[in-house]
Amino acid sequence: MASNRPAPQALQVPNDDPATAGPGDYPGFADTAPYAAYPGPDQPWEEWNPTAESVRPVRGKHRIHKKGGGGLARSSTVLGVGVIAAVGAGGIATAQGGKPPVSISLPDVASAAESLPGVGSLISDDAPSAPETAAAAAPLSSAGVPDADAQRGGTDAGEALRARILQQAENQRHQADDALRQQAQDAAVQKAAEQARAQQGKAEAAAKAKAAEEKRKKEEAARKKREAERLAKLAKSYALPTSSYTLTSHFGDSGTMWSSGHHTGLDFAAPAGTLLKAVHTGTIKEAGLAGAYGYRTVLELEDGTEIWYCHQSSMSVSVGQKVTTGQVIGRVGATGNVTGAHLHMEVHTSGGGTVDPLAWLRDKGLTP
Repeated sequence: MASNRPAPQALQVPNDDPATAGPGDYPGFADTAPYAAYPGPDQPWEEWNPTAESVRPVRGKHRIHKKGGGGLARSSTVLGVGVIAAVGAGGIATAQGGKPPVSISLPDVASAAESLPGVGSLISDDAPSAPETAAAAAPLSSAGVPDADAQRGGTDAGEALRARILQQAENQRHQADDALRQQAQDAAVQKAAEQARAQQGKAEAAAKAKAAEEKRKKEEAARKKREAERLAKLAKSYALPTSSYTLTSHFGDSGTMWSSGHHTGLDFAAPAGTLLKAVHTGTIKEAGLAGAYGYRTVLELEDGTEIWYCHQSSMSVSVGQKVTTGQVIGRVGATGNVTGAHLHMEVHTSGGGTVDPLAWLRDKGLTP
């Protein structure tokens, strides 16, 4: 069986707690077992063979310092356990093989731990306990709670969610109300615009109608003016057949006194001997007795129209004679089929038809 070289005497780590310090923890203490194995600084190392009594743990010697309910042991405890384990292993090897114990070197645990981030503070004797207290006193997480809810004291996530849902619903309702109001405003604006367009259209139509009426009135006035001018001009070239008269029978009157059953001319009742005049310039086509018409004079105008003067008492012109407007051609009488002295005047067209003498005279600007 192989034997190990004798292990060097393990170092006794001084106890830095004055309340529990014992011999060997500080210089000047008596060297009593099991601390007698610790040599002075100038004494050589001696082999130590552990026995049952020497390896029995001394109660209270290796104190464990806890932090925050179950933290890591202090560095002195870790080093103590490491030293015991190393010494025990060397002693057992020496006892079993009778050979020199094996030298075991241990690293400086504290120095190695301090080089690791966050680990040195866990095993350090001087590490403060404030972070553990702060961590234990830290409040529960309020994730998902808005700052506004937290400021109002609402740190319950469910209540905060409910508040947000209600707020969103309220915002949506306000948006819907705003949309409805905007639609109503748009509809009102559109309706007002349509009414304005309708009113504008009515106004434009009324303006157009007024303009058209004014134009029509102007045109009518102009037409009347032209007609008046024409009639005035014609009046200078046309004349009434007699004067001091009364219209008795009109064109188209019915009766048994006329062979055709209706009156074919216009009667100017006037005293016998009243002068008869040419209504317009023309030529005497007939002049003589004509049966029921009595003495009759036919004046043919330039356009072929014939003017008949009937029931004359006397005639002042002869056939083929040229006469002018207003020239005397005879006198009122009662010859022929009559009931009294009067002028029976007829107007015949160039085609042989008869027209109303009253309308014809008015068309020439005369007012019988």
